[in-house]
Amino acid sequence: MSNIDFIKEETAADIGNFLVGRLLPFRQKRNIGPFVFIDHMGPAFLKDYQNLDVAPHPHIGLSTLTYLFDGAIMHRDSIGNEIEIQPGAVNLMTAGKGVVHSERTPEYLRTTDKFLHGLQIWIALPKDLEETEPKFKHIDAQALPIWTEDAVHYKLIAGEVLGYASPVPTYSPLYMIEVKNTTNETKTIDFKNQLFGESGLYILEGEVQIENQTFGPKQILITLDAHLCQFNLAPQTTVYVFGGDAFPEERFIFWNFVSTSKERIEKAKQDWMAQNENFPKVPNETEWIPIPEPKFKTK
Repeated sequence: MSNIDFIKEETAADIGNFLVGRLLPFRQKRNIGPFVFIDHMGPAFLKDYQNLDVAPHPHIGLSTLTYLFDGAIMHRDSIGNEIEIQPGAVNLMTAGKGVVHSERTPEYLRTTDKFLHGLQIWIALPKDLEETEPKFKHIDAQALPIWTEDAVHYKLIAGEVLGYASPVPTYSPLYMIEVKNTTNETKTIDFKNQLFGESGLYILEGEVQIENQTFGPKQILITLDAHLCQFNLAPQTTVYVFGGDAFPEERFIFWNFVSTSKERIEKAKQDWMAQNENFPKVPNETEWIPIPEPKFKTK
């Protein structure tokens, strides 16, 4: 994807109750609960002649969650949706048996300077829902639960936890929480006995201190026990806490495909390259992205 800053892999390290890394998945950890991929977009300054243009591409077996901090993306999909994603809103596209979508800079921004910054997250579907009909849901920013405790601002982007429930559809028990300290004081965040399943913490900006160690932006900390999740937020720090119940089955990932079955992924690859009816077209789009070469083995 042009103009997208991917977080590079970093070797995991055990620091007591946490593993440390910079990208999900990585070798020592393939998923956190149902979350199987985190893609940090930007922050990128795009000049008037630079635009995001991710042509139609396919997905199976997952939901994609898009959450922007800055900028705008025009989403089009094979279900027939065409909607602009704005900062703070959530787009949840559930691929199920197969969906195709494109992501582009909106027309009115294509000849002006602009910023783009956000997260794209893949959430695996339960095995019995991997072949569900594709669905799409757009949730406006003001619909998300927001609250403040001890001057720390919280937003529940997805899931049900801490006594709140997000309107973003989910298909298994999970959570994704924004935690923001805009004060000039260090704040202690104590989620002990409030989280469940596996849990991770992504540092967007600022610093987090855990057990006398300090971690900075673009790092993912993975708890060894979600029930013991506690950390200190430095001033002007924003983090995302996410996780949930892990599935009993292994998930295989190839390109944009996620499945409990390698054979299903092979079928999806064949269907996409054949451009057959199993991957419908995106209205008002004529391009498509071939499966990249070299064709890495499913792992």
